Amino acid sequence: MKKTPVFYRDLKNSDSEALESLNVPSRISRFDNGEGSQTIIHGAQNAWDMLQEESSLTRITTSCADLDNILGGGITCKEVTEIGGVPGIGKTQMGIQLAVNVQIPSYCGGLGGKAIYIDTEGSFMVERALQVAEACIEDMSEYSRFLHKDLQAFQVGMQSKDILENIYYFRVCSYTEQIALINYLDKFITEHRDVKVVIIDSITFHFRQDFDDLALRTRVLSGMALKLMKVAKTFSLAVVLLNQVTTKHTEGSFQLGLALGDSWSHSCTNRIILYWNGNERYAYIDKSPSLRSASAPYSVTSRGIRNSASNFKRAKMM
Repeated sequence: MKKTPVFYRDLKNSDSEALESLNVPSRISRFDNGEGSQTIIHGAQNAWDMLQEESSLTRITTSCADLDNILGGGITCKEVTEIGGVPGIGKTQMGIQLAVNVQIPSYCGGLGGKAIYIDTEGSFMVERALQVAEACIEDMSEYSRFLHKDLQAFQVGMQSKDILENIYYFRVCSYTEQIALINYLDKFITEHRDVKVVIIDSITFHFRQDFDDLALRTRVLSGMALKLMKVAKTFSLAVVLLNQVTTKHTEGSFQLGLALGDSWSHSCTNRIILYWNGNERYAYIDKSPSLRSASAPYSVTSRGIRNSASNFKRAKMM
């Protein structure tokens, strides 16, 4: 006599009930439109097309050539990138820089897009964004003059006011507001199709402060991560999640690690850790399916994120 599979036997299902259950997926994957059954599963893509798509992905420059170099050109669209580090290392500065740089027009090698900045900590500084915007316009003017040497006076058609107007800023004060806003992103971006980066500063703040049920927190964060991945792919934009650090006990000693634990690290495509090496800031690619692990120095200046100078001194930001 044919034996019932163990997993069905444990559920006390008969052979006929087991076979009926196995047939359910094939039935629900079809529908009857009056002309016969048709499959509703679609979307298959061959590997060659996937390779071509990946090779043409657009990127947002960080304004640091060394950092762009290890990132393959900058922060990649259609992906979720997590950037974490200790307080004062420049996470918010990086977020503001990306919100400005995403607006660099195509004739200067940029995306000509707009930014969504979701602030959970109240750390966004509009005065700082203005400084970075003014420096970005100066850089674009210099780049344009280099490309158009025959023109005496080439003017970039952007002003700092335009850049600030193209940053959609949301201040959220609780994890419920954060969840609601992320669920609203689909509708907002559909109405603002030129958005090319979503920055959340930081993804963890309210979930570390207000959540006592860790199992529920993990489920909620996983759902949020899946939503953000879908947004990135659907609208061909970059999602950048800024993260805090926490202390964890490993092999008898305490070490710093990014907040929310190892399980959260699977919720992003790329993970970049910012850290101090003496008086110099470094960025390290900790996780990426397409980039090798590497480090690059960078600095935070009055003009924004820039290449590190050999005589760079750790100084208080203006």
